[in-house]
Amino acid sequence: MSVLVRVLGSLVLLTGAVAAAPQGLDLEAVNAAGFPEKPGKGVSPARVKAQVLLDRARFSPGVIDGRNGENMQNAVKAFEGARGLRADGELDEELWAKLNETSTDPALVTYTIADEDVRGPFATIPEKMEEQAELKRLSYSSPEELLAEKFHMDVDLLKDLNPGKRFDKAGETIVVANVAPGDGDEEKRDIDKIEVVKSEHILRVLGKDGEVIATYPASIGSDEKPAPSGSHSVRAVARNPTYTYNPDYAFKGVKANEKFVIKPGPNNPVGSTWIGLSVESFGIHGTPDPEKVGKAYSNGCVRLTNWDVEELAKMVKKGTPVVFME
Repeated sequence: MSVLVRVLGSLVLLTGAVAAAPQGLDLEAVNAAGFPEKPGKGVSPARVKAQVLLDRARFSPGVIDGRNGENMQNAVKAFEGARGLRADGELDEELWAKLNETSTDPALVTYTIADEDVRGPFATIPEKMEEQAELKRLSYSSPEELLAEKFHMDVDLLKDLNPGKRFDKAGETIVVANVAPGDGDEEKRDIDKIEVVKSEHILRVLGKDGEVIATYPASIGSDEKPAPSGSHSVRAVARNPTYTYNPDYAFKGVKANEKFVIKPGPNNPVGSTWIGLSVESFGIHGTPDPEKVGKAYSNGCVRLTNWDVEELAKMVKKGTPVVFME
């Protein structure tokens, strides 16, 4: 989340979401959405449903927000290609039929906020990494940030679907994306390799026969520190990792001349999970800013949403090949 959102989160804790939802955006409209429907430029019930179905099928659209962004289009293209359709990124009737074959479970469901969702502790996360190193844990900034990430959602969409609801109150019933794999689709798959496609800002997981098992939007390197090229491999997986800053990195805005360590937590610079690679100091990891995934913003590593990297970490093992493709 952005620094501004983190600061405002403490205010929303007290007030809850009070704005009215966009017209036609609710549980019934999303679950009943179908074609022919022409999604507009804004948030669309059909697009929310499609994003949930893509997420469940492991063709991740990143943050579920109901909008037709680049991550959504890339997820649709990847799904179309894997299903033998023309990969044009369009949410058309043919794609809709294939998506709905993947699951019959509803796209949105109700959820009762649990004690652990609101217990905290929550923290205001400073922008500077040196100040982050002073915190005991890089926790969520608010219950709504925790809930949005738990259900792979954009915070604004979570609020739009739940006008007048309190996100800091255990026992409150809210509407959320039903992102758990449905219809028995939880089997562990053997993977052959990972492909990181720099030009398309995606990470592909391939099976033994070349089948695309999953795709995830990814931020891949930056102008200051480009991602590596060639073939490497997974060296280790660390869940709930710390982050060690080395002054040799010379990141923009960091003035420290000595190493320092930032404690674990979902808002840690490398998020909730680190998949270390055989190339020194590079890895595939999570992020405190899921809405920025898919852009060239990662200080050289491969950045996924926390939920996507957690899913990927369950598939890989030591030695899994990772190929960086231009």
